[in-house]
Amino acid sequence: MRMLPLSSAAVAAVATALAVLPSAAVASGTPGASSFTITDPRIKESSGLAASRIHPGVYWTHNDSDDGPYVYAVDSATGKTVARVTLTGIGKPRDVEAISLGPDGQLYLGDIGDNLNGTWDHVWIYRFEEPKELADVTVQATQFTVRYADGPRNAEALMVHPVTGRVYIASKDESKGGLYEGPAELSTGSSNVFRRVADVPWVTDGAFSPDGARLTLRGYFMARTYPFKDGRPEGEGERVDAPWQGQAESVTYTPDGRTLMFGSEGVNSRVVAVPVPSATPSPSASAAPAAPGAPAAAEPHGSFTKGAAVLAVAFALVFAAKRLLRRRGRSD
Repeated sequence: MRMLPLSSAAVAAVATALAVLPSAAVASGTPGASSFTITDPRIKESSGLAASRIHPGVYWTHNDSDDGPYVYAVDSATGKTVARVTLTGIGKPRDVEAISLGPDGQLYLGDIGDNLNGTWDHVWIYRFEEPKELADVTVQATQFTVRYADGPRNAEALMVHPVTGRVYIASKDESKGGLYEGPAELSTGSSNVFRRVADVPWVTDGAFSPDGARLTLRGYFMARTYPFKDGRPEGEGERVDAPWQGQAESVTYTPDGRTLMFGSEGVNSRVVAVPVPSATPSPSASAAPAAPGAPAAAEPHGSFTKGAAVLAVAFALVFAAKRLLRRRGRSD
């Protein structure tokens, strides 16, 4: 996702927000979890993550744009790239934002971004079999055309259900994001129409738990896990203690479902492991005294919510500045 140039006032607002952000909101990872740093200098805009099922500890990722038809396999033990897959049989990727592994053993790559907020009447999904050997390789991919039943929109999250194999896309919108369900089977013969099935918050990526019973969605300021039943997320979801990451762009479950891996854009970007709670804490448990040295929580969401609120205000100024720049650009 590309950010437009910002006014000095907007930049100052963000800097101020970061200065007052509570330290508890800037998570650096969980001790003992398999957090890692992507060290490949070619991976500058990691915008999606998918955990391999046949290569333990390996995660598939890709750049946002301006890179070509490439997908990278990164070894979490070292942070190094152990394979680069080049896709053929597709057009030129435009704005690749997400990757997900289906129950058929195939990787689904979502060329679904639209930074102009709905100017492209169609986007694409590329599908290819996960390589059984880790080496630089060129593979034939299948390209699917996607349209939305209610018109074009920007999106950065694509999730394949691990049981049904159905593809879902979450649109990215400040106030009216939606979860879109694809057809039972994707077709190359015609456009695949995705239909809105639920409202969602501002989403930059999402992932299903390995059993398909939960859907986790992340954005810049939040991450929530929803029970997923009958093809729909239920309720308001449970907050996940996601790390603060400047360009929070990706999330995936580990194959055992015990850990969520949160990634971001940037050179030498950090992928942070966050254990999945075994059960939702009861009100009495959430009100228990904090451990020695831990920050006290004045509300159920603790200092993360306060920090997110501060950042939300700052980024609201950013978006206002961006819109002003767009208007000035059109009038020039």
